[in-house]
Amino acid sequence: MAIEKTTDAVVLVGGKGTRLRPLTLSAPKPMLPTAGLPFLQHLLARIEAAGIKHVVLGTSFKAEVFEEYFGDGSKLGLEIDYVTETEPLGTGGGIRNVLPKLRGDHAMVFNGDVLGGTDLGAILDTHRTREADVTLHLVRVGDPRAFGCVPTDSDGRVTAFLEKTQDPPTDQINAGCYVFKREIIEQIPEGRPVSVEREVFPSLLAGDARVYGHVDSSYWRDMGTPEDFVRGSADLVRGIAPSPALDGPRGESLVHPGAGVAPGALLIGGTVVGRGAEVGAGARLDGAVLFDGAVVEAGATVERSIIGFGARIGPRALVRDAVIGDGADIGARCELLRGARVWPGVTLPDGGVRFSTDV
Repeated sequence: MAIEKTTDAVVLVGGKGTRLRPLTLSAPKPMLPTAGLPFLQHLLARIEAAGIKHVVLGTSFKAEVFEEYFGDGSKLGLEIDYVTETEPLGTGGGIRNVLPKLRGDHAMVFNGDVLGGTDLGAILDTHRTREADVTLHLVRVGDPRAFGCVPTDSDGRVTAFLEKTQDPPTDQINAGCYVFKREIIEQIPEGRPVSVEREVFPSLLAGDARVYGHVDSSYWRDMGTPEDFVRGSADLVRGIAPSPALDGPRGESLVHPGAGVAPGALLIGGTVVGRGAEVGAGARLDGAVLFDGAVVEAGATVERSIIGFGARIGPRALVRDAVIGDGADIGARCELLRGARVWPGVTLPDGGVRFSTDV
């Protein structure tokens, strides 16, 4: 029997998304619109395309939102179950917590923060051919210092788990996707927080378990910060990051039905204009993410920024590398730069925030 038929997918989506506030005050991070769809939908489409049909979502923060949107999963060709953590359990504890819902002999576990492009079937093949207890997806990155490094031997067997270090011995990092044999999950302690990186994996290595790495250089991005969220969304729009959930041609912008874009507006850099959003004449949007109902008035510039649901950017305002919360109203000629965050519903008067000295 093909391994995908005996494999469940587990997606851990319990985080609070604090680094993306204020957007995550109203919605959990995996449900934020990314290239016009909830971020999680891109991953679910990849899971379905790999032949895995049963998915368990491990939820916690705003847990009800996931089931309200995805239901039983049938619209996506999946069967989705939900397990809610009442107390944070860490990655290992979260995996153990979904055990009662698992049906197969293996579970492919995903960190719900990651936008990836790897071939999931190839990871499963590595797991099967190596007869591994656990297989980790490892991705090669240019600068591994900010990540947990995972060296492997010539056979692909994992030799160590190293925390973030200034002098990494390998460019292979833990990409947040694992395949577990069911019996390994059964060994994880129940009902308490457990870290896979600090507890589960080191103990498996110490016990001589068969832990292997599947190494590639596929597209990979942790979507935890506004900068990465904007870049990941733009990469989906431009076709740099793959997603079976998106059909139609890739390009410099993605404008949803029902949005209005006035003549003379410039949309580049993988900009997304959500449903019912409005872009005024002469506005310049470069790598902008406009959620549904957002308004950018004439002559305004929005670069590498996220504009929340129903927020308004006034005429000739400049928003660069910023996050504007739902329903905020940014007055004409305001300048918001370099990591500025405006909380939901806040109104800034015309010219009320400036970086320039002119009036």
